[in-house]
Amino acid sequence: MSIINPTGKEIISVTTDFCGRPLKLEVNRVGFRTTASILVTYGDTVVLGTAMVGSRPVVLDYFPLSIDYEEKMYAAGKISGSRFIKREGRPSDEAILIGRLIDRPIRPLFPKGYRQEVQVVSSVLSMDPNFRPDMIAMIAASAALMLTGTPFDGPVAGLRVGHVNGEFKAFLNADERDQSDLDLIVAGIESGITMVEAGANEVSEEVIIDAMTWAQEALQPAITLQRELAAKVAPVAQEFQLVLPNDDIQKEVDAWVEGKLGDNLRKPYPERNEMVNELRWAFHEAMTEAHGDDYKALHDEYDEAFTMAVHKDVRKGIVEDGLRPDGRKLEEIRMLSSEVGLLPRTHGSSIFTRGVTQALNIITLAPLSYAQMVDTMEVDDGERRYMHHYNAPGYTVGEVRRLSGPGRREIGHGYLAERALSAVLPTEEEFPYAIRSVTEIMSQNGSTSMAATCSSCLALMDAGVPIKAPVSGIAMGLMMDGDRPYVLSDIADAEDFAGDMDFKVTGTAKGITALQMDMKVHGLPIEILKQAIDQSKAGRAHILEHMLTIIAAPRTHLSPYAPRIEKIKINPDKIGAVIGKGGEVINKITAETGAMIDIKDDGLITVASSDTASIERALEWIRGLTEEPEVGKIYTGRVVTIKDFGAFVNIMPGTDGMVHISQLSDARVEQVTDVLHEGQTVKVLLTGIDEKGRLSLTMKGVDQN
Repeated sequence: MSIINPTGKEIISVTTDFCGRPLKLEVNRVGFRTTASILVTYGDTVVLGTAMVGSRPVVLDYFPLSIDYEEKMYAAGKISGSRFIKREGRPSDEAILIGRLIDRPIRPLFPKGYRQEVQVVSSVLSMDPNFRPDMIAMIAASAALMLTGTPFDGPVAGLRVGHVNGEFKAFLNADERDQSDLDLIVAGIESGITMVEAGANEVSEEVIIDAMTWAQEALQPAITLQRELAAKVAPVAQEFQLVLPNDDIQKEVDAWVEGKLGDNLRKPYPERNEMVNELRWAFHEAMTEAHGDDYKALHDEYDEAFTMAVHKDVRKGIVEDGLRPDGRKLEEIRMLSSEVGLLPRTHGSSIFTRGVTQALNIITLAPLSYAQMVDTMEVDDGERRYMHHYNAPGYTVGEVRRLSGPGRREIGHGYLAERALSAVLPTEEEFPYAIRSVTEIMSQNGSTSMAATCSSCLALMDAGVPIKAPVSGIAMGLMMDGDRPYVLSDIADAEDFAGDMDFKVTGTAKGITALQMDMKVHGLPIEILKQAIDQSKAGRAHILEHMLTIIAAPRTHLSPYAPRIEKIKINPDKIGAVIGKGGEVINKITAETGAMIDIKDDGLITVASSDTASIERALEWIRGLTEEPEVGKIYTGRVVTIKDFGAFVNIMPGTDGMVHISQLSDARVEQVTDVLHEGQTVKVLLTGIDEKGRLSLTMKGVDQN
């Protein structure tokens, strides 16, 4: 019996096995007024995907597509941890990053010139705690678009792949994610891969390639299921018009630029950029003279056609001559220069320059209490002890632009650089600091996220952070000429705009630590991606060699302006003794020593202060509260109780031992009070601890002076 919704439409659902669990897509159950809406169920995770399409083209020079991912705290049975805000508001950085993950493989699958306004939202309504919901949200977004009738060349599906005990697995639980040396996201269509992103623990290129191959095959059932649902729903194709340069205008522009591009513009940046701008101005002057008053209305269309002509020239030079816009060969890296320690009062600083792209990075060290609390709907929230923030104001591209908070691009670039270094950071026990890395882009001409990676690595070493190995990064490009790929190392803006791929790779000499790949073509086979990864290895090595000439290893000392932090590891059962009732003890230590104290659940205590003496006083206090009695050690204690058979001596806070009357002296003692009185300070030797934890002390042979 079919179920009919209130609008009279039949509720349609399809199901398939996907990586060991049923994946169900269901339409016409909710969202009656959307262009398309769908419920996707996988385990206990339920995601609502909605798509809205505007009724008419928008007068813009870009495709107005917005794709968002919504975290709902109720999906995980949680209320926000914020004290003041208990409802969802501005999306978290994590939600923004997942929104970007969903957007990047979908956007290129719309035709160039499409201008309908499209909004896609994936909302997590229920979250299975056994796996992350982001890839189900990607399927929900793609499936909703498949039902809109738009010219979307999907469907798309994605998988987050781990590598545990030598095997690949999707939908890992929290324990498996901790064990995995790879966190790889692969999105693709039926014929190839459209997006890759990864964080890795110095994983080899071969493992990355094998993981992508595994994922591309494993995601096919989700693609097939979306096609099955679309066939059942049979959405009506929407009418639309593509906004493309007029063929006659393009021919006129191509004729005008004939002989003015090519070798004439093969100059290093920024000289080439200036020459292109001068040529553009001359072009518009010539067109204004040729068309008179009518040209003002056609200016933007002619300008876009001019840009297309420049892009075609870039591709032609690479395919026919093997030369790039600035005269470089395909594998050639731009000129490099770097510097460290240039800012005197910061804890670490560097500037990394590659061609015209330049990144300034600043490191700030602080006690662990300054780590960022992560409050998301996922169960394993935790903390971010290492934070990388990326800023790129308008002046970095020669534009006048209002200053504002970080956008999706800035958050994404910062996170990529953060992932690149996370694998080589020391543990909290090795280096008990919270670390903030800020990249201020000074100039942009392609691959600023990789410049941010390199500059942050240099600044970390300048700050004395004992990273396990230095990390470099490079952006790879691609030009497809039919079936023949031309892979470019270290792409600049001109090649990025005209090319078919932007592939960023970071890593150490041992292996890869992060990846991010975006396609402008409709999917690529694994063989081409393998060529790009293999070629990137030599480029990364070249850049790393340059970096090591600037600073070969982390400094052995910290900046004099960095806080001094010492650590002590105690029995977790003793944490209560350090904190005290209502925080009484720890507040007293802080007030009297001036030191900042952070306590972790595993018993790691860090003590921070600019004054070494202050740290030592706090550490001594903590040791006194938490030290375990040690047989054979001499303690200075205070007599707290006298009995006929002996005396009880307090040798450390909360710990008393007994000196039997026979152990008070080498000579015979008739009464304990002949030797001791309450409140007296004595030195005693701990001779034993019985099975009940009782301490035996002696004063025999112990010098009391």
